[in-house]
Amino acid sequence: MGSYMLKRLLLSIPLLLAISLITFAFIHISPLDPAEVVLQAQGVPQITDELITQTRAELGLDQPFLIRYFDWLVACLQLDFGNSYVTGKPVWSLVGPALLNTLKLTLVSSVVIIAMSILLGVICAMREGKMLDKSVRGIAFFLTAMPPYWLASILIWYFSVNLDVLPTSGMDSASSYVLPVIAIAVSYAGIYFRMVRSSMLSNLNEDYVLYGRACGLSERKITIHILRNSLQVAVSVFCMAIPIILGGTVVIENVFAWPGLGSLSVRSILSRDFPMIQAYVLIVAVAFVGFNTISDMINAALNPKLRKAV
Repeated sequence: MGSYMLKRLLLSIPLLLAISLITFAFIHISPLDPAEVVLQAQGVPQITDELITQTRAELGLDQPFLIRYFDWLVACLQLDFGNSYVTGKPVWSLVGPALLNTLKLTLVSSVVIIAMSILLGVICAMREGKMLDKSVRGIAFFLTAMPPYWLASILIWYFSVNLDVLPTSGMDSASSYVLPVIAIAVSYAGIYFRMVRSSMLSNLNEDYVLYGRACGLSERKITIHILRNSLQVAVSVFCMAIPIILGGTVVIENVFAWPGLGSLSVRSILSRDFPMIQAYVLIVAVAFVGFNTISDMINAALNPKLRKAV
């Protein structure tokens, strides 16, 4: 198991390097000169070629691409993403608190999504084809098809404006989590519970289920065994749900004015703050690779046959 984990970690290094290279190259895709963006953010009334050349030298943009990339990569490994072009503050001093707020929302939402997916998946699988199964799947399909911003707006109108029981924005108290978590959970749980249900149904037809019933095992114990085997398939899906939610909270954070990474990224994009954008893209990409590696390791621990694939 240790050798498999080591090989899996080593395989993720080239992918992370490729992601970092693409992320760093984003600054060259924009038609705007980063030096000009900095001067505009500083409110310089007249931008001349001399000022642009001087600013490029101060930012190190006059150095060769590979040298700047290597220096940037080494700095990123130390959580130094440079300074914001707009505020002049270190990027991590802005990204760090926002990332923590987003992680709080992501983790709470992930727990709710996983719990709802397992509960609804088991209930629907054990009552396949019955009215409850059809009703839950129909409602889930309808709610999943709703745009997140529309669902969030409805929640704000009903619970905050009409009933006045929950806050509309911010993260001042535990009640501030309720509406954003509901908006996120409804959007994703309808997808993941169908995967649990499908895996449960495929295991219901296995020989060990028929053998357990023939031996007189209770339906409760049989259901537990089916669920345990079904979750081996769903574990990778649940692991990848966390970075997906992390990168997909942009809309929800902006609707609920959540002081997280999504809101910060939108402001950075609108102001063309390249270091902030690079940090956001790199963090989300690393989260995807990291959780994908973790899911592979968990699957390998549950199923030894997978260890021979690497």
